[in-house]
Amino acid sequence: MLVMHSQGESSMFGLGWLEVGLIGLAAILVFGPKKLPELGSSFGKTLRGFKEELHDPEEPLDEQDPK
Repeated sequence: MLVMHSQGESSMFGLGWLEVGLIGLAAILVFGPKKLPELGSSFGKTLRGFKEELHDPEEPLDEQDPK
């Protein structure tokens, strides 16, 4: 979601670059720089899986075989 401000600058989710930078800095302090790539990769894979299921569900939930 990209938002255009009246001055022509764009930001994601209505956040400015300063806010995005502060969130990134807080993430580095909380998780550490070595853990962030792993977390980003996991988050990306999760979003990709959700997106694929939304566009091409394998079968309806009502017709699944109980195991």
